[in-house]
Amino acid sequence: MLTIPENYVPSLGLYDTQKAIGLIKNIFQVKLSAALHLMRVTAPLFVDPATGLNDDLNGVERPVAFDIPAAGMHAQVVHSLAKWKRLALKNYGFYPGNGLVADMNAIRRDEQPDNLHSVYVDQWDWEKVIERGTRNLDTLHDTVRRIVSAICGTLDELKWQFPELTTELSRDVFFVTAQELEDRWPELSPRERENRICAEHKTVFIGGIGGALKSGKPHDGRAPDYDDWDLNGDLFFWHETLGLGLEISSMGIRVDEESLGKQLEVAGCMHRAALPFHKMLLNGELPLTIGGGIGQSRLCMLLLGKAHIGEVQSSLWSEEDRAACQKAGIILL
Repeated sequence: MLTIPENYVPSLGLYDTQKAIGLIKNIFQVKLSAALHLMRVTAPLFVDPATGLNDDLNGVERPVAFDIPAAGMHAQVVHSLAKWKRLALKNYGFYPGNGLVADMNAIRRDEQPDNLHSVYVDQWDWEKVIERGTRNLDTLHDTVRRIVSAICGTLDELKWQFPELTTELSRDVFFVTAQELEDRWPELSPRERENRICAEHKTVFIGGIGGALKSGKPHDGRAPDYDDWDLNGDLFFWHETLGLGLEISSMGIRVDEESLGKQLEVAGCMHRAALPFHKMLLNGELPLTIGGGIGQSRLCMLLLGKAHIGEVQSSLWSEEDRAACQKAGIILL
């Protein structure tokens, strides 16, 4: 559903917006790589579905698929690089404490476009090798704080270039679990809980996403074969322009042999255990990792105070939404 903020006036015009997007993408990747000890690698736009490498998201989204006649095979446009990254860490010989970051571009055809969502997805997809002894919340929370510091540092440099920007972010991260939010506001939807906690604390990490809560429902869907549902979460910042909590990153410590088997069973997906990627994981042939995706357009939207993701990326929108945005002074690219 489209939201039109009252009396919205963008801080930057089209020309300066494009310049600022370029600065954000360059500055943040450098800061993120330094904070987490990451090296940039080249990533695929599509994968062979028979490998099990594509991300199934919530299990209902349809990937964009096509045939490659010359190779005698089919391919799927990636939903994310969650599984591919882990295999790449093994193949490239990364060691504990170091990782990779890649530009991920995807098409999610079943997404419902609105101010925050587009069928085109762009992320910094990152993954890092860890030791078994560091598969814990301390590691997860330390990583979250490092990412928040990189984001706030990027904003500082951006405002030096564009002093007319008024965005303010908090470096102080409030950590809470999805179950704690349900206990506090059982009458609210998960999205409403996110907005309420972000209004209070501005920068929030909500942990424990994917498994069923006491209500019997999960806070949000998660594929069972990449994040450990007990060691993951979403990072939110308060977005003043829209008056809501804006999710910037979904991340977590990845499944090991034990948690993969348990989550596949809970999700009714035990058939995946026969896929090449899953067999390697269950046999202990892949490194233990932590990783996530950080939305590039989402971050630009947040730092620039934009009201619509279409102001910072080129995508397709309904004629009705385009007309409403144009009337409100929201210029969609």
